[in-house]
Amino acid sequence: MSDILVVRDIEKTFGAVVAARDISVVVPVHQTVGIIGANGAGKTTFVNMITGHLTPSKGSIHFENKDITGLPSRDIVRLGISRSFQVAQVFPTMTVLENMRIASAIANSRDSILDRLFRPIDAPGAVVEADAALDLFQIARYRHAKAVTLPQGVRKLLDIAMAVAGSPRLLLLDEPTSGISIEEKFGLMEVVMSALKTRRITVLFVEHDMEIVGRFADRVLAFYDGTVIADAPPKAVLADPKVQTLISGTQRAHVGQADA
Repeated sequence: MSDILVVRDIEKTFGAVVAARDISVVVPVHQTVGIIGANGAGKTTFVNMITGHLTPSKGSIHFENKDITGLPSRDIVRLGISRSFQVAQVFPTMTVLENMRIASAIANSRDSILDRLFRPIDAPGAVVEADAALDLFQIARYRHAKAVTLPQGVRKLLDIAMAVAGSPRLLLLDEPTSGISIEEKFGLMEVVMSALKTRRITVLFVEHDMEIVGRFADRVLAFYDGTVIADAPPKAVLADPKVQTLISGTQRAHVGQADA
């Protein structure tokens, strides 16, 4: 299996503050990687460096054997890396179908900014891709509903479907189940992961819900204090005493129960 992403010794500093340090990660193609850690642990900094929203202070990032270290985010998107955000980035007053067609039109445009701006959303390629994506993410029945009226779970699915427009090979998801009810979260992730596997997309997803991580990740990176403290299959990482103490809180819970 070939490697799609190779990160070597990256670090990010803001003045005297070290937000990330000594991070080396190799991701094989088609793997699904969960990223866990408390707030401020370095997860978002790591994702932002991969997607070009931050430039590493040192180290290198290679995607499909191309050095993308410090490239602008728009160039990284064109190379085949996409992302979704914790808060869905959709056009609220437009319909689901219009949102998807806009994403498809932009993803399939040439490099010119004006071309992206004026490319019609009813171009044949955009229409075909939009309809296929709505079916794939199981939200076709909402196609004529305005995004502002959508349930939170459907809005999340639309946001991720839009991030997949243009067929990226690597997708980074920021807390895909954030704001989703307990009853809906597993169903939503089943739809997302099934769709991404169908498209053969390698996935890195940031998540606080350990049940989601345990069920859907092939591998887990555990971040603490700006670096990776565990990197292994979910069962091994979630059972790691350091992870239980510093991240998931299960070790502290067990100690408290024993003391009680």
